Amino acid sequence: MNAIPPDRNLRVGVIGTSSFAEICHIPGIRSHPRAEVAAVWGRRIAAAREMADKFGISKATDDFEALCADPEIDAVTIASANVVHAEQAICALRHGKHVFCEKPLAMSAAEARAMAEAARKSGVIHQVAFTFRYNYGLRELRRRIAAGDIGTPFLARIQYDRWDGLAADWKASWRDQKSAAGAGILFDLGSHLFDITRHVLGPIASVIGYTHVVPREAPDKVTGEMIRVETDDLVNAWMRLQNGLRGQFFISRVTPPFAELGYLEIVGEKGALKAALSRGGVDYLKASNPADPEWMDLPLPDEASDGKPHALGLMMHSFVDACLRGKVDETIDATFEDGLAAQLAMSALLESQQSDRWVSLNEVV
Repeated sequence: MNAIPPDRNLRVGVIGTSSFAEICHIPGIRSHPRAEVAAVWGRRIAAAREMADKFGISKATDDFEALCADPEIDAVTIASANVVHAEQAICALRHGKHVFCEKPLAMSAAEARAMAEAARKSGVIHQVAFTFRYNYGLRELRRRIAAGDIGTPFLARIQYDRWDGLAADWKASWRDQKSAAGAGILFDLGSHLFDITRHVLGPIASVIGYTHVVPREAPDKVTGEMIRVETDDLVNAWMRLQNGLRGQFFISRVTPPFAELGYLEIVGEKGALKAALSRGGVDYLKASNPADPEWMDLPLPDEASDGKPHALGLMMHSFVDACLRGKVDETIDATFEDGLAAQLAMSALLESQQSDRWVSLNEVV
């Protein structure tokens, strides 16, 4: 692994000109005292130049291979469409760059396996953008479960729904086309939920569930042309973990919100813990038990209540820190192996929808 000299910054190339590159990747990297964004890649050179000019970044390019081969670049972050994650990540790994990739890791289990294998062989840092791991409430929830605060857990449940997909002003994008996204809310949010369940409670053994698409057309957010929505709007999933625990989640963009954003509940023989699922703007941890069933707030650092999407900055800083020290923080960072595990769970769910049965992750090809 190429060490970063202590007298210079980590030099990062940001791949993609999406809104998330603008609100997360670029500012997150730039806010680290030992990192800089040295280049921006875009599918269209005009978009790359516009983003680079906006942030005062010196290089803009539409030549991905050249960016990966550039000796002045130490690492890349990938904020592009799902369909190109595998190609871009494997290219960057081949050139010895540290890689931070948006979720879902890939379009399929086969692609995710290839990416994880390339990452293992590369010897460089590889991470996946599972933002929920960096919320203060979820970090404390994980610590308390390990410490035995609620006894032996037996159930995880997650609810995260909203009306957005049926709102009058809703616009469609590449995420609503199977060719570019692969799936809808399953890949976009379900990848997070399979990961956070596994991160908190352990490996997932098998999955059953279904997805649903509300038939409709919507104006494309770029062209304004009416296009058909192809990807899933809601997902119901049930999980069996290797340790015998059970889990379930319901996520949707076409139903009334059950709560403010989403939450994860872990129920044990002595009580339950509930943490917010967000980018940090809503961040809490609550506890309940049979004697005092009313949810009670538990203490978190002051930063948890700042109302800002602090998990985004913490995540990007964690990637920079991993690159600088040459090792991920195994207590919080998600590697390509974790991304593969989430991909296997999503593939198992899609197979279960076809076969109407529980599908083991070991069956997924």
